[in-house]
Amino acid sequence: MSDTNKYQKKILTIPNVLSFVRICLIPVIIWLYLGKQDYFWTTITVLFSGLTDIVDGTIARKFNMISDVGKVLDPVADKATQFVVAILLTTRFPLMILPIIVGAVKEIFMAVSGYLVVKKCDIVLGSHWHGKLATVMLTGTIALHLFWIDINSVLSTVLIIISTASIILSLTMYAIRNIRYLTGKIKAE
Repeated sequence: MSDTNKYQKKILTIPNVLSFVRICLIPVIIWLYLGKQDYFWTTITVLFSGLTDIVDGTIARKFNMISDVGKVLDPVADKATQFVVAILLTTRFPLMILPIIVGAVKEIFMAVSGYLVVKKCDIVLGSHWHGKLATVMLTGTIALHLFWIDINSVLSTVLIIISTASIILSLTMYAIRNIRYLTGKIKAE
């Protein structure tokens, strides 16, 4: 096995442990936010979770520790943390339900259509700029609502609507791409 793929089938790698730590932090975040109503420590814990995400990605790439388990575990940890924190924020910012619903629809569509593209075309489609934009917008909106406890309601509404719109844009563009693959309008290479 070459050096570049010796971790592909491994489960216990440093990046995977860090992704697992992020998943384990989710109940802590829920407890801090709802149970203790300690928004400062909730924010610190979310920041720590984000830091482990950066570190696990850096280690995986730098040391070629990219594994099949990590390809699933890392995005699951990311999305689960993001959605849980967004759901928690609905207790203080009810409009936050919009990006949650649209984001859930997008993720379900991506999972189903991505699976169908893999089965039909034997390729795994990567992310595009609009998907990254949607993630950055939602993450920024969530972060501001966590950090800025008394955020202005107009600013809050504008940020939530922009985040939701960016998710809708990304969903639309991914839908067009994936449907074109599935209908044969784009040929798999």
